Amino acid sequence: MNTSPFLRFFKSGLPWLSALLLLSAACNVTKYIPEDELLYTGAELKIVQETPGKGIGSVQEELQGLLRPKPNSKILGQYLGLWSHFKMQKEHPGFINRFIYDKIGEEPVYLSQVEPEKTEELILNRLDNNGFFYAEAISTFRRKEKKGDVRYEVQLPTPYVLNSYRYDRDSLPIDTHLRELLESSDIQPGERFALDQLKAERERLDTELKKRGFYSFNPDFLLFEADTNQYETREFDLFLRLKESVPEEGILPYQIRSIKVYPNFSLDKYGEETDTTRIEGIAFIQNDLSFKPELLRPYILIEKDGLFNSQQSRLTSNRLAGIGNFRFVNIRYTKVGDSTDVRKGFLDAEIFLSPLDKRSVRAELQGVSKSNNFAGPALLLSYRNRNLFYGGETFNLTGKLAYESQIAAGDRDGLSAFEFGLKGDLIFPRVVFPIPIKERFAYSVPKTKISLGTEYQDRRGLYRLNSLSGTYGYFWNANRFVYHEINPISLNFVNLSNTSGEFEEILNNNPFLRQSFEQQFIAGVTYSFAFNKLMDKYRTHSIYFGANLDLAGFGLRFANNIFNGANPNTFLGFTYAQYNKGDIDFRYYWRFTEERLLALRLFGGVGLPYGNSVSLPFVKQYFSGGPNSIRAFRIRSLGPGSFRPDSESTANFFDQAGDVRLEGNLEFRFPIISYLKGAIFMDAGNVWLVNENEALPGGKMGNDWYRELGIGAGLGLRVDIEFFVLRFDLATPLRRPYLPEGERWERDFRLDEGDWRKENLIFNFAIGYPF
Repeated sequence: MNTSPFLRFFKSGLPWLSALLLLSAACNVTKYIPEDELLYTGAELKIVQETPGKGIGSVQEELQGLLRPKPNSKILGQYLGLWSHFKMQKEHPGFINRFIYDKIGEEPVYLSQVEPEKTEELILNRLDNNGFFYAEAISTFRRKEKKGDVRYEVQLPTPYVLNSYRYDRDSLPIDTHLRELLESSDIQPGERFALDQLKAERERLDTELKKRGFYSFNPDFLLFEADTNQYETREFDLFLRLKESVPEEGILPYQIRSIKVYPNFSLDKYGEETDTTRIEGIAFIQNDLSFKPELLRPYILIEKDGLFNSQQSRLTSNRLAGIGNFRFVNIRYTKVGDSTDVRKGFLDAEIFLSPLDKRSVRAELQGVSKSNNFAGPALLLSYRNRNLFYGGETFNLTGKLAYESQIAAGDRDGLSAFEFGLKGDLIFPRVVFPIPIKERFAYSVPKTKISLGTEYQDRRGLYRLNSLSGTYGYFWNANRFVYHEINPISLNFVNLSNTSGEFEEILNNNPFLRQSFEQQFIAGVTYSFAFNKLMDKYRTHSIYFGANLDLAGFGLRFANNIFNGANPNTFLGFTYAQYNKGDIDFRYYWRFTEERLLALRLFGGVGLPYGNSVSLPFVKQYFSGGPNSIRAFRIRSLGPGSFRPDSESTANFFDQAGDVRLEGNLEFRFPIISYLKGAIFMDAGNVWLVNENEALPGGKMGNDWYRELGIGAGLGLRVDIEFFVLRFDLATPLRRPYLPEGERWERDFRLDEGDWRKENLIFNFAIGYPF
C-alpha cells in the first residue's frame, strides 16, 4: 500500500511539530510569575566617554561580566528551562518534565534579587583598576508588565596615562638587573594605568630575576608608586621600588657551590652510597652501577660555580624525566649558611633520581576497533628492559596474535583475517649518529629509535601477506606543544602469496591494483610534525596541526645508477615503489564550556607516484568512508571520484581507494547524562586518483573535483569513561557523488519506511573520538 505524500510529510514532520508546540508553551511563562514579583530579563550597560580612547572594548567586556545576577537563559528566544521548572511544580509532572528539568531546568530570577548598589561598587572599583578614576555609575529599574530589567549608565572620565617608568636605586647588584629588565617591559609611556598590568610586571620581574641567580627573591618585595603631582593633565610617573622590609638574603644572587646526583635514590638506602664519580665538577654517587655518569651528565644544565637559574633547573628536571627510566626526579637546593658575603650567597644542589623497575613482562587481551571498520580480539605479550646498557636505553619486544573481521560491511561479504606479528624497538635517550653530534635542545633531548618487525597476515579466502619492516630515526618534543619525528631510513618489504582465484580475478580486472601489490619493496624517508593545544580543556580556542611527509624510492634509483644496476626498476631483484606523499591535518576546538564544544577538522593528502609506480602501494593509499572519515558512507564505499561499482563485493574494498584525499568534518559535542555524551555532525570529502585507471572510470581528479564530494550528517552517542571512549554514530548521506549530475543531493527522507532506513542509515562503532 502506497503512503500518500501528505501522510509521509505529516509523519516526518511530527517531531518538528512537537518541538514547535513545546517552544510555544515555553514562551508563555509569565503566567507562573507571582503577583508581587517581576521576571528579571537582564541588564543594559551604557558607557558615556568624556574623551575617546583606545582599549575601551576590553574594559566594557570586563564590566559586562560584573552584571549580576544572570537572567534565565533562552533557547531559540524562549524560556525553556524556566518553563520546565514551573511544570515540575505540578502534582504529577511526568517523566519527560522531570528529565527536562534535570537537564535544563532553572530557578526563576526575579527583579527583587538584583542589588544595583553592589554592582555599581564593583563597576567603579574595576574602573579605578583601569585608570578611570572618579568615574560615576547610575542604575535605573525598568518595568514592563510581568518583566523588568536594570539600566546602568557609566560616566567615563579621561583615564590616567603613563608619562615615564623608572627605577632609581644603584647600590646593590639587584638594582642593575632591575634597571636592565625595565628596558624590555610591556609598560610603556602613553599607556593607560592598569592594575592587572602592574601585577603581571611583578611576576615577570620575579621570573627573570630567578633566572639571574636571585634564588630567594619574592614578587612581594616590589612596590609600585604613582606620582601625579607635577602634571596638570591626567598623567603620572611610575616608580618601581624595593620595600623597606626586604631581607638581605632576598636580594642577593646565589651561586651553585656543589652538585650531587643520586641515580638510584631510595629513602631506605639514602646516605649509604660510597662510590662517587666526578665529571665536570658534578658528583655522581651510587654503590652499584645504575646509570653511567658520563651518559647522565649531558642531561644536567645546572653548572657548578654558576649562578642559580630557575629555568635551567626546570629544564634539567624535564630532561631527566624525559629519559623514561625514573619514577621521580627531585632537585633540592640548600643554602650554605656560613658561606655568604655581602655580594652573593651559595647553594648546594642535590638531584635525586628514583628509578623504575628495570624489567617488566606484560600480557594484554584487547578488543580492537580499527579505522577501516575491522574489529576483533588480540593477544599481546610484551617484554621491556628500561636500562639495557646502563644509559637509559629502552628495549621493547612485543608479540601479537589477532583475529579481525569487517563489521558494518553492508551487502559486501565480510572480510576477515588472522594476524601474527613480532616487533622489537630499541630507544636511546640521545642522538645516536656515526658522527658525534652535540645536541642543543633545551626542552628535551631527542631520542633515537631503531625498530625491526615482521608480520604474517592471512586474509581468509583471498591471500597471505608476509611483511618485514625496519626504521631508524629520531623523535623529540621541541616544547610542550610541538613534536617532531624523522626517520632517515624507513624500509618495508612485502611478499604476497597463496592468492585465491577470487583475488586473482580482482587483480586481473584492475592492473593498477596488481602493481600496487607487486611493489614488494618500499624504502625512503618519513617526517612527522604535530602542534597540539587540544589537550587543554580550559582553553576556549585551541588548535591541532599535523603534517606528514613520505618520500620513497628516489635513493634506490640513485644507488642503481651508481652501481650500474642491470634493471634500474628493481633493487636486489625486488620491484620497488616510487612516490612522494604528504598530508596535513588541521583541527579547531571552540569550547563553550568544558564539555560543550564545536570541533572542526580539515584533512588534505596527496601521493604522487612516478617512475615505477602509476599509483601508491596498497598499504599507502587513501580511502574514504567509515567511522573516522565520512560516516554516512561505509568503509571504502566512497570514490575514487564519481566511480561507482556495479555491485557491492569484496573487490570494492581493494578498488575504492586513491592517491588524493580531501575531507572536512564539523561536529558539535555536548553532555547528556554522567558519562554519556552526544554529538551532531556533518562530514564531506572523497578520494581521487592521480592517473587515469580504465578499471575505475571517473576516478581521476579533475578541475570539477568539488562536484564529486560526498556529504553526510548524523547523530552520535559516546560512552566517555575518561580512560576510554565507546562511540556510536548514525549518519545518512546528503550527497552521493557517484549518481548522475542533478540527482546527487538527497531530497526525500523517508524515515518511516524500513527499506529506506536500511539503505540510507549507516551505523558506525568505534573506540575513541573521530578527531
